[in-house]
Amino acid sequence: MPELPEVEVVRRGLDDHVVGRAFVTSRVTGSRVARRHLPGPQHLADALLGRRVASAQRRGKYLWVTFEDAAPGSAGSADATVPLDRREGAVADDALVIHLGMSGQVLVESADSPLEKHAHAVFDLSAPVKLASPERSGERAGSGDVVDAPGVTDASERPRSEPSAQQMRFVDQRTFGGLFLDDLTVAHGREVPASIAHIAPDPLEEAFDAGAAARLMRSKDVAIKRMLLDQGIVSGIGNIYADEALWRAQVHGRRPGRMLTKTQLMGVLTAAQDVMRSALDHGGTSFDALYVNVNGASGYFDRSLDAYGQQGKPCRRCGTLIVREQFMNRSSHFCPTCQKPPRTMNRS
Repeated sequence: MPELPEVEVVRRGLDDHVVGRAFVTSRVTGSRVARRHLPGPQHLADALLGRRVASAQRRGKYLWVTFEDAAPGSAGSADATVPLDRREGAVADDALVIHLGMSGQVLVESADSPLEKHAHAVFDLSAPVKLASPERSGERAGSGDVVDAPGVTDASERPRSEPSAQQMRFVDQRTFGGLFLDDLTVAHGREVPASIAHIAPDPLEEAFDAGAAARLMRSKDVAIKRMLLDQGIVSGIGNIYADEALWRAQVHGRRPGRMLTKTQLMGVLTAAQDVMRSALDHGGTSFDALYVNVNGASGYFDRSLDAYGQQGKPCRRCGTLIVREQFMNRSSHFCPTCQKPPRTMNRS
């Protein structure tokens, strides 16, 4: 499953290629991809028609785009007669949540390119325009640079939303991911979709408080790796980057939080931040063709992994062979010399 770095790579791609553009046409096929949009795929397609993307945002593994202004009626309005030119400057109260699941891809491609076999949503994009600052009630509604349309200097010169030669496509071979509209609410200091308000800030957010996370972890008699994977404690970390962070911090994943010092826990969280920033510099981690950025290119951080998937290879730090073991219905990878296991091992 894509983890924080892979989702952030996609978010940056949307920021570069989709923000400032409207959905001139909107097609969503198959009930499974829109299963969390309860009125169904046609309702979702109708509700997105004509809307202009104001920002692309992320928390943890969740990705969403906000819109320049509100749709007619409530979130998910079925009004298909949405005008392409909307009210300037306002930010909508809802957002399109894009969950990649295990194999979801968001691609920005030429409208003439062959449609992928597992494409479940296709949006023809307008030409890019400069957006007004996306603010509401004095608060920033999102992040991300916007692209200026040639010759556009202010909102009064904005062209109508004419089709461009590009499309945004959601492709998912296994359809564990999906799209849905959700209302925005404030959680941990910023607006997020209501469905993810319960998850904690991720290690690359300004709102992330490593000290508070470390104190919470130290209060629990729970394996440190289990807590790294708990999205209510820290979001965005999955199996790959948990193993990598623990290897860098020289901490065994089965050690309970109460057995670790605050310094050790802070070291693990700092290592998680560092390894995910490194992964971002390499375009994320791709083991197959299912994870790609919006241009269809794979990341290459898999070449730099120190623990995950390295079983049987010598530890780059001490030379001991990396070990793989079962943990929480998945695998853990660690160096038995650098990462001393606890004397009593909790196998859950």
